[in-house]
Amino acid sequence: MSVSFKKVSYSGWNDCIEVSNGLVDFIATTEIGPRIIRFGFVGQANEFSINDEDAGKKGENIWRNYGGHRLWHSPEAMPRTYTLDNFPIKYEEIENGIKLIQEPKDYANIQKEIEITLDPNNPIARVKHTLINKGAWAVELSPWAISVMATGGLQVVEQPNKDTGLLPNRALVLWPYSHMKDHRIHFGDKYIIFEQDPNTKEPFKFGIQNEKGWAAYFNHNHLFIKKFKHDDNAVYPDYNASYETYTTDWMMEMESLGPMVKLEPGASTVHVEEWTLYDNVKRPSINEKEIEELLSKYVK
Repeated sequence: MSVSFKKVSYSGWNDCIEVSNGLVDFIATTEIGPRIIRFGFVGQANEFSINDEDAGKKGENIWRNYGGHRLWHSPEAMPRTYTLDNFPIKYEEIENGIKLIQEPKDYANIQKEIEITLDPNNPIARVKHTLINKGAWAVELSPWAISVMATGGLQVVEQPNKDTGLLPNRALVLWPYSHMKDHRIHFGDKYIIFEQDPNTKEPFKFGIQNEKGWAAYFNHNHLFIKKFKHDDNAVYPDYNASYETYTTDWMMEMESLGPMVKLEPGASTVHVEEWTLYDNVKRPSINEKEIEELLSKYVK
């Protein structure tokens, strides 16, 4: 198979770039961004969610959560994290994909780049996220890759399981609005199981040290797996969480993070994800044994 490129309009944005290998495709916006607004099997559902209130909007001086996949920098802070991505970006066609470039035009002075390529023969995308300090002084940050997933799915995250004897082996990071009795969250012995409920707007977020470097999302009779590298020797933001996830009524976010770095002027930091999409995978119940049996076929 080969990878093709096409200009399309999508959800109200013009001059989007559609890249396909005949199995899966993704669409990147160029009027805003950098952002991947769609990823999915060709001719089938978008695995990402788009916020109806923000679809097609651009050029405004307010931050909008359009949906899709974006690149941020952690720890979250207002206004630094919320630098605007409402304006046109540069892009380049590269082998089997594209490179999206947002040059900084604000106080943060952090250039964002996303390179996304497709495996020519498999439903796999490689996503390279780069932050470059274009400012005059060093900045401490972590690259933060956020996929805004479509409603109605079920997410599975494996907990750390090191034998540390008398010492603790894991931490659960919670936000002030996360209530432990929330019906969407299920704490198993091996997994944390997290359901997206389009009828519940109240947010819930948690983070963990994701030592296994993967998370799975069942939706649309498909299975989306996000993989990344977790470094046991690195320091991560938010009480050392390398993975975070957040939900509200219109989406569920799958968020992987790179190590905290002190980024000197002119220096860059890179964080890479791999997305794999499987077809004809039935969403499991919240039973851990059922989930483990199913995931054993896909997570190696």
